[in-house]
Amino acid sequence: MGIEAALPTDSLLTTQFHRVANWARRSSVWPMPFATACCGIELMATACSRFDLARFGAEVMRFSPRQSDLMIVAGRISVKMLPVLQRIYMQMAEPKWVISMGACASTGGVFDTYAVVQGVDQFIPVDVYVPGCPPRPEMLIEGIMAIQRIIDNDNLPRDPDGKRLPLEIAVQPNFQPAPQPVDVSIGAS
Repeated sequence: MGIEAALPTDSLLTTQFHRVANWARRSSVWPMPFATACCGIELMATACSRFDLARFGAEVMRFSPRQSDLMIVAGRISVKMLPVLQRIYMQMAEPKWVISMGACASTGGVFDTYAVVQGVDQFIPVDVYVPGCPPRPEMLIEGIMAIQRIIDNDNLPRDPDGKRLPLEIAVQPNFQPAPQPVDVSIGAS
C-alpha cells in the first residue's frame, strides 16, 4: 500500500544522488544522549509515545559515538566530565551535529561555579540551542527538525578550508503560559 502500488511495474524514477543521500541522512538521525541532569528526563520523555520522536527518524538512541550522528547535551557539564564529552564528540563520524539542550548546557544555568562549564559551545561546536529549564519535549523536537531542514537543503556552512562550521541556531520558545485565573496582589488589599 505504499508508493510501489501507485507506480507501474516497469517504471523508472530519476533524481539527483545528493538529494537521495540528504533525504536518507535527514530521515535517520541517530542521537547520542549525553544527559547529566533534569534535562535528561525531558529527553527521555521525548522518546515516549506521547511525543513520538520516531516520526522524525530519531528514535534510535545510540550509546556508541561511532553509530550516532547527533549529540544531545542535556544538563550541566562539570569540568571533570568535559574531557569525556570532547572525546565522545571526536569519536563521532562526520557529518555530526550537536544540540545544547537547556540553560545549563548552553550557559551554565544557575550553576555559576568553578566546577560547572559555562556553556558547552566553548569546547565543542553547537548547532542548535534549545532554551528552557528544563525545555519541554516539543522544544527538543523543534531543534531536531531545525537540523533536519538544514540537512535536507544541504546548507551546511563551511570555512575556507572545507571544515564544517556550527549552525548556531536558537530555537524560539513555542509555549505561552496561560494567564493566572485570579488576580494576585501582594500586601494589604
